[in-house]
Amino acid sequence: MSNESTKISHFSDSELIEMYKKTSDKSYIGELYKRYTHLVYGTCLYYLKDEDEAKDSVINIFEKLFVELKKHEVNSFKGWLTFVVRNYCFDLLRKTETRNNVYTEYALEEKYNDIADAEDATEVEIKLENLEKAMKELVPFQRKCIELFYLEDLSYAQIVAKTGLTANEVKSYLQNGKRNLKLLLVNTK
Repeated sequence: MSNESTKISHFSDSELIEMYKKTSDKSYIGELYKRYTHLVYGTCLYYLKDEDEAKDSVINIFEKLFVELKKHEVNSFKGWLTFVVRNYCFDLLRKTETRNNVYTEYALEEKYNDIADAEDATEVEIKLENLEKAMKELVPFQRKCIELFYLEDLSYAQIVAKTGLTANEVKSYLQNGKRNLKLLLVNTK
C-alpha cells in the first residue's frame, strides 16, 4: 500500500469530503466507498430485494456523490448517505413500479432539505417517520395530487388527465395538501 493511500485512510469522513471539494480528487470518494460500501449495499439489498440491482445501485450512488458532495454541506456523512441511499432506492422502485406499497413520500426530499442536514441517522429516521405519518393524514385527493405532482413530476394537465379532476381542483388539492402537510409536520416536532 502506498504512503499516500495510508494517509487518506486516516482522514475522517469530513476531512475526505473537504479534500474532495478542494481538489476534485476522486481517491477521497474512493476512501468513502471503501468505508461505506457494505452499508450502501445492505440498504439497497434490503429495499430492492435483488442482489444484482443492489450492486448496480451501489455504483450509481457513489457516482452520484461526485456531484452531490460538491452541492451540499454534510455534517454527518453516514446519516446523509443513508438518506441518499433510501431516496435512491425509493425512486428506483417508484420508477420501475416493482412495489406498490412503497412510501413514495420520502422523495419529497427537495421540499424538506433540512432532513438531509440532520446531525445523525436517528434524527433522520424520526423526521422520515413523521413525514410518512403526515402524508397518511392528508385527505386522499390531497395525498394523491401531492404524490403525482412532486414524486412523479406530473404537470397539472397530466394530473387532470390521470385523476379526472378539474384543473382548479388539482390546484386546490395541491395548495391545501402542501399547507396541511406543513402544519402536520410542525405539530409533530
